[in-house]
Amino acid sequence: MTSQAEPSPDQPASGPAADEILVGDCTAVMNGLPEKSVDMIFADPPYNLQLEGDLRRPNNSRVDGVDQAWDKFDDLATYDRFTSDWLGAARRILKDDGTLWVIGSYHNIFRVGARLQDLGFWILNDVIWRKTNPMPNFRGRRFTNAHETLIWCAKGREARYTFNYAAMKALNDELQMRSDWLLPICNGGERLKDEDGRKVHPTQKPEALLHRVILAATRPGDLVLDPFFGTGTTGVVAKRLGRHYLGIERDPDYIAAAQARLAATSAIVDPELIGSRSKREEPRIPFGWLVERGLLAPGDILISPNRRWTARVRADGTLMTAEFRGSIHQVGAQVQGAPACNGWQFWCKEEAGELRPIDLLRQKLRAELA
Repeated sequence: MTSQAEPSPDQPASGPAADEILVGDCTAVMNGLPEKSVDMIFADPPYNLQLEGDLRRPNNSRVDGVDQAWDKFDDLATYDRFTSDWLGAARRILKDDGTLWVIGSYHNIFRVGARLQDLGFWILNDVIWRKTNPMPNFRGRRFTNAHETLIWCAKGREARYTFNYAAMKALNDELQMRSDWLLPICNGGERLKDEDGRKVHPTQKPEALLHRVILAATRPGDLVLDPFFGTGTTGVVAKRLGRHYLGIERDPDYIAAAQARLAATSAIVDPELIGSRSKREEPRIPFGWLVERGLLAPGDILISPNRRWTARVRADGTLMTAEFRGSIHQVGAQVQGAPACNGWQFWCKEEAGELRPIDLLRQKLRAELA
């Protein structure tokens, strides 16, 4: 769905749009949206490349996307004003617990970073997208530029923001996700081309990159805004991950391409398949609740996974052994002589000859309370 947005900052704010492409200048359109209405913003602004010599091929032909009129500014001061204007508009519509991502190259990312800090944003990470298949440096005068930088920031130092740590760790084969991401540039069947085989958009980002960004910093149902929507990669990935999207774009060819992609994209129906909620977001279930609700009874025997230690359940939700008494975590640590213990995984209940972690009972109760 595409809406024509009036370019006036006085546009009435009747509520944030969802799953739409708004047509117009990004700053003017954002100024017409309600304050604090967006959960996350991903921005891929013009890089202000200026057609530098090393971006031409040896035969002096132009590289796709370098000589775009929208990517040129008269001088750096003009570019800085443009950057401050759209970032200021973005800050106004971003929720206090929301975050903003902006991607750029060495041509612009440092100037964007300075404007971010001037406006009061708090930088959480700079992420390096290292390209497995970068465009070569045709004239051989510099290193091949094989990366772009993403800045991830909150509205302020004390802001509470979403970070799905567990999802990122799972995505990275149970290792902490680092701030250097090795991903290919957009190519193959994902790269949009026109009838003549030319790229529809010169800087189309890979869906894998947006998948990681959106999964890391949003919850299902959140509204993700992209003020430089282009051919709609942000919207496609947001829709696929069960988030809402809002795009702003003024080029009719890009809008048509984005609409076609979005129409062909299916959203996740089963919320369990989204898999982005962290442990910290799950409702806390005290061990005593299992006793209160009859999932465990006073006097039940809990057993360690190696069957070396046992403990009895007490009516007040503590455990006791011959020597110790305390919480499931304290008693688990004491019997092992360990500094700490996750009692939910350590203590098991025997059922039909099998030891099952009591965490399964916690999950059962959590599902009943949901």
